[in-house]
Formats: sequence, C-alpha cells, structure tokens
Amino acid sequence: MSAGEGGTVVPADAIVVAAGMSRRMGGRDKLEVRIAGRSVLDWTIDALVRAPGLERLVVVTAPERVAALRDRASLAEAVLAVVAGGARRQDSVAAGFAALEQLAPAPAERVLLVHDGARPLVSAALTVRVAAATAAYGAAIPVVPVSETLKRVTGELVETTVDRGSLAAAQTPQGVRRGILREAYRRFPPEGPQEWTDEAALLESCDIPVHAVPGESGNLKVTLAEDLLRAEAALLDRVRPGLGFGTDSHPFGPGEPLALGGIAIPGAPRLHGHSDGDVVLHAIADALLGASGLGDLGRIHPAGPETPAGIASGELLRSVVARLSGAGFRPDSIDVTIVAARPRLGGVLDDMRAAIADLVGLDPGRVNVKASTGNLAGMEGAGRGVSAQALAVVVALA
Repeated sequence: MSAGEGGTVVPADAIVVAAGMSRRMGGRDKLEVRIAGRSVLDWTIDALVRAPGLERLVVVTAPERVAALRDRASLAEAVLAVVAGGARRQDSVAAGFAALEQLAPAPAERVLLVHDGARPLVSAALTVRVAAATAAYGAAIPVVPVSETLKRVTGELVETTVDRGSLAAAQTPQGVRRGILREAYRRFPPEGPQEWTDEAALLESCDIPVHAVPGESGNLKVTLAEDLLRAEAALLDRVRPGLGFGTDSHPFGPGEPLALGGIAIPGAPRLHGHSDGDVVLHAIADALLGASGLGDLGRIHPAGPETPAGIASGELLRSVVARLSGAGFRPDSIDVTIVAARPRLGGVLDDMRAAIADLVGLDPGRVNVKASTGNLAGMEGAGRGVSAQALAVVVALA
C-alpha cells in the first residue's frame, strides 16, 4: 500500500450516494438527523466541497426526497444536481454518473469520486489523497487495516481463524477516472443482474487494478445508533467556538486621511506604518488568527518587501478571513475598543461597524465598536497616536 501522489491537488467531481433506507437505525433517517443545527448529509457535503480540487458534485437521494433536497437553502453551491437513486447502490451511482455526463461532460482522464452520504467525518486530506492516486493510477480507494481477530462461523460454531494480514476495510470516497468507469459500464451495465457492493468490486470484475491508499480510522460510516453518537461527538467538537485577542498601536505620521476601522476620516492625520496603519483592522486580524490558532498578522504579512508598502489594511484582513476559511473556520462575532484623544470618533463608529462587518462577512449586529479618549494617559491620551484592542470569536464552518 502506498499513498500515491498524496500531496498533489487534482480537479475532481463527486457523487454523494444518499439513497439508502437506514434499515438499521430503527426507522430514523440517519442522513437527516441534525447535529449542531445541520443534517448528517449537510455535514458530508460540506466536508467534500471543502477539499481542494473538488469542483462539481451530484447528490443521489431517494425519489421521494429529491424535491425537498433541491430546495434546501443550505445545499452547497458546488452541488450541480440532486437526482433520484435506485434500489441498489450501483443503480444510484449510475444515476449520479449519468447526471454528471449530461450536465458536465469531461474527458476520459477526469477524476470521479464516489462517497457515502453517511460518512460526514471525511477529511479534505483524504479526499485529496484519493483523487491524486486516482489521477496517477486510474482507480483508488482508501482502506484501513482490520484490527480485530476474524473467525469464520457457521451457525453457532467457529470453523477457523481467518488470517487478517492481507485484509483491509474499504472506505469512501472511492475514485475512478471517467473513461475507466465508462468502460466498466460497457462490460457490466449497472442495470444488469450482477450486484456490486462498491465501485471497486465492479472494477475488480473487469480486471481493472484498484490502488489502495491509507484511509482514516475517524472516517466512520453512520450505520448504527452508536455510530451516530460517535459522529455527533466529533462534529460537536469541531464547532466549539474559539476566542482570540488582538491589539495594535501606531503614532500619527505625515499626510491624511486617517484610515481607521475600515473607513477614511478626512482632515485627520494618517497613522504611521508599513501599511495604511489601520490599527483597528490589524487588531481584528490578530484576534481572528489567535482564535483559530493560525499565528499572527506580522508573520503572515511582514513589514517588508513581501507586503506592498501602503497596502490597505482591508486587503490584509480579507486575506486573514480567507485563511480562516481554508482552515475550516469563520468569524462569529467581534468586539473592538479604540483608544484615541483625537479625532473625535463618536459620529463614525456605526460606519466602522458596517465596514468591518462587510470585510469579515458578518451581520453588523455581530460587530461592536466603541471608543475611549484615553483619559490623557499614554501616547493615545496625549493625542500622538491611536491604539485598538479586539476580541474575536470564531466557529467551525457550517
């Protein structure tokens, strides 16, 4: 077993199979069970579309659920279509593939991933690893070693112990180049009498090699009630909020206007700095980075040739928000205190709040901006500069 081309991001499409009947869940539809305000299926789709390289996705569901799922506002933008599946897994995969072939034709080498809708904990790294190995070898699946001792049992009698040394448990997403799947369907039409437990089984029957890459023990499939409890614990841990603090201060320099809180204040002196000197946005950026454990603004955008002199701090803050998104976080709320004896800021605090909210993608009601004169203390109280402190709360993307 090898990781293939695990570090390479390749373009890929995906089919999410979500047409099962949840027979072992006591009548509950496991895909619609809500965890932290989202269904298991929503979590699964979000996990896939967050993977670099994943561009288009088709969801296959039970015929009676197609209309409701198509109308779901939370459905990711990458979802190209929602189509009805069939009685067997292979029928559902074929329906998803037909939709992709019609709506997004692609050459033979295009990578296709097939993923269980009931695997909400799949990581972006695993998705990338499978897609890269598929591009390199033609077909790939993630597998994990079998840890339990295996017995062959007839009735109530143990016949023999099975050597587990060459055995592994298959996971999804499973990958195949489109041209290879077309050929497999030509040889074994999906509507035929043969049944395949997964895509790899179909390819094996066609003597098409399937490459194995390391899977993940946490990539569980929700099948039983206890699986749902494990998935819930893992997903709730992901959405636990983080709190960060940021601070910055700059003296006044030559020129104007003053850039502060994402707005320009004419007639007030500019703050001295490598960028436009907006201490409010700098403090917010550091607070967001701290809350998500992603370092600090000075390391990401050092005051040197790497960062253009005079750059607008709004650009820096937007890049920080993008960095948070790439790591699976988003801002949830921001509280800022500005300390400055001059200029008077009472009349522009609402404008700052609106500008900050726009920069970080929040409703203005989730942003608070207040100001103090500094009570004649320090650089700020003496009117020689401005400082800002910010508290930020971030949560996992949902």
